[in-house]
Amino acid sequence: MFRAVADVLRQIAGAIATVVTLPFRAVARLFGGASSTAHGRRA
Repeated sequence: MFRAVADVLRQIAGAIATVVTLPFRAVARLFGGASSTAHGRRA
């Protein structure tokens, strides 16, 4: 019983973490791509 509840809570926490981190990953990818292309142009 407790194991089932723990599994459900773990899945919910994982989903929330994914949704929260997605925007930050997108922004980091945008800035990372911009910085890498800028460095590429300088070199």
